[in-house]
Amino acid sequence: MKKQVVTSVIAFLVAFSLSTGASYALTSYLYAPESNGATTPLTSPKIGGGLNIDPSAPRKSECPTNGKMFTAAEQKVWESRRPIVAMIENMPEARPQSGLNSADVIYEAVAEGGVSRFAAVFYCGVAAQDTIIGPVRSARTTFINAASEYNYPLYTHVGGANCGSSDPKLCNTDKRVQALEQINQYGWGGSKGNDLNQFSIGFPTFWRDYERLGETVATEHTMYTSTEKLWKYASATRGWTNKTPDGKSDWKDKFVPFTFKDDAKDKGSVAKISFGFWESYHQFDVVWNYDATNNQYLRENGGTSHTDLNTKEQINAKVVVVQFTKELGPLDEHKHMLYEVIGTGKGLLFQDGTATEVTWSKKDREARTVWSDSKGKKVSFNRGKIVFEILPLDNTVTY
Repeated sequence: MKKQVVTSVIAFLVAFSLSTGASYALTSYLYAPESNGATTPLTSPKIGGGLNIDPSAPRKSECPTNGKMFTAAEQKVWESRRPIVAMIENMPEARPQSGLNSADVIYEAVAEGGVSRFAAVFYCGVAAQDTIIGPVRSARTTFINAASEYNYPLYTHVGGANCGSSDPKLCNTDKRVQALEQINQYGWGGSKGNDLNQFSIGFPTFWRDYERLGETVATEHTMYTSTEKLWKYASATRGWTNKTPDGKSDWKDKFVPFTFKDDAKDKGSVAKISFGFWESYHQFDVVWNYDATNNQYLRENGGTSHTDLNTKEQINAKVVVVQFTKELGPLDEHKHMLYEVIGTGKGLLFQDGTATEVTWSKKDREARTVWSDSKGKKVSFNRGKIVFEILPLDNTVTY
């Protein structure tokens, strides 16, 4: 049976406020700001440019993150960089978000209190186009464990769950989900790491836009950045390119791509995938509708079409993977949740209008998750955006 919300909305908001304040305090302690001030404008600065791609150029370069084919010019751009893994919120007040349709891979799981969040991987799909991302939110352990597969990606977030006190004995966050402490423990923090925490960067790499959705929203839903601004900051300010922090190897040297395939000629008849995260929070329920004409899946969230603010298009995916994991939590007064993506488990693979029972295995934080069929053979994913839906073991997926 899925979890039910046991605290009131007021209690949750109070806990969130306390968590946010503690996150800022600890981040200020752990990181020395690298830009003078965090002053941000009320409207987005103009950004643009990008790479001019010849539409007739052959697309023979396979993206390592999702297998989609691109031009040689785009490959030249992405090979000079490491992937961005950005935390994007999913509160109803934040929808439609910016950038989700431009991501190569997306991970979705509950962050706390039944509220889901995304970790979006940007690499090949934005090589030719500067893309606004947001609203950017805080770091969570579940997503750090998933992001670690990308070998020191540029992890982009605004603060994160943390101890909340300089005295460990007074921590109000469970040690298992102290994301900021984990970032430093893993060597991601500091000038030689890979962590892009807004608290230590500020404007113009990050900015606030209170009316991007056409109406004024609360401050926590207003933080934005862009792919080119992040890569420019990483390269120009911290010297981070395609190399790992030790400067000895390309990030892809230890990255294990999935196996990819072209779309199947014969399509299945599984037309709809639906599930919820928590029974009492239907505004986060998800439906993926199969679009047979384009062989892709179109997303609904909370009963309505889920669109991308940048493209105005419905969020889509070539592949949807449900990953059933052990759920831990709520672990503390902030209602933080942890989903154990390290280990083994079962899942469901949706592509080409079909549903396949699969298994997954991830031996440690930095290892690549291996997806296999019932015979133990690694599965092949369709080329294009992959969305991983991380759910508790007892959740029901209807299809």
